[in-house]
Amino acid sequence: MIKLDQRDLAILRILQDEGRITKTALAERIHLSPAPCWDRLKRLENAGIITGYGAKICLDKLGVHTTVFLQAEISSHQSQDFSRFEDYIAQHQAISECWAIGGGFDYLLKIDVPTIDSYQQLVDTMLNANIGLKRYYTYIVTKRIKSKTALPLDFLPVPDE
Repeated sequence: MIKLDQRDLAILRILQDEGRITKTALAERIHLSPAPCWDRLKRLENAGIITGYGAKICLDKLGVHTTVFLQAEISSHQSQDFSRFEDYIAQHQAISECWAIGGGFDYLLKIDVPTIDSYQQLVDTMLNANIGLKRYYTYIVTKRIKSKTALPLDFLPVPDE
């Protein structure tokens, strides 16, 4: 596990909100010269802490869409059953997020589709795909209250400098 200091956390905080910031501007913001800032950035990337850069897209501005959460239970709980389900889920672009969860269900999926009909078509395809989907519950998002892609970094232990 890589040890992070205050400057590493500052880099992560800034990049979560401003992924397109120049390396020079990033260095200025964390009070380092560009070369050491670049070294830190590369170290964070190589350690797998920074996994990529991308744009935040507002689907509402692109036209009609529906966000649906689906709780899924699979019929069998052998290792290969979980793998079969997860491999199938990974192939579908409409399924934007999927978490394995503890409790009454096995997975929670976030699905973004144009319409409820397209959501139902996806579910029908899943039910016919022999992936072990036993039971599911659908929750249609009626209003987005908060959507945060930045992770809370303040809880991480950081050594005093």
